[in-house]
Amino acid sequence: MSKTRKLIQPMLMAAALGFSVPAIAEDSEAMFSVQVMTLETAQKLAQATLDDCRAGGYQIAVAVVDRFGNAQVVLRDRFAGAHTVETAKRKAYTAVSFRTDTLALAEVSEAGQISSGIRQIPGVLMLGGGVTVEAAGALVGGVGVSGAPSPDLDHACAEVGIEAITDDLEF
Repeated sequence: MSKTRKLIQPMLMAAALGFSVPAIAEDSEAMFSVQVMTLETAQKLAQATLDDCRAGGYQIAVAVVDRFGNAQVVLRDRFAGAHTVETAKRKAYTAVSFRTDTLALAEVSEAGQISSGIRQIPGVLMLGGGVTVEAAGALVGGVGVSGAPSPDLDHACAEVGIEAITDDLEF
């Protein structure tokens, strides 16, 4: 083996070992972790919500979004109106975006209220039926319901769906 090769080989080995050791961030404030619902939990939430509305005689669409407002599950009952899917998604998105249920947002954003301008934000819908999903005080997603005879009933179905997964969210 040549003298140069003998010198380079240990340096290459040291470099390879150095790159294979995981880097540990010294500044723990540089990143953070979040919790999101699994697909299975989101499906359970959507189905429980749909089932509750069905039991009340309502044909609805339900959307479950992650904490960032991205759709995870969307279900539409057979006779729910064509508009209900988009409406449910927008309600769920609005709830997580503002971290408040849409029944409350509808009230504080009425014409003449100081927050009325938020109704102009693209994609939001200030109409009851969007509810946040929380676990251990942290936002983990949202659920939106559309198609019951009133926003209050949409909201109530969403609450029943959330109750169905409460034990699953305990950590």
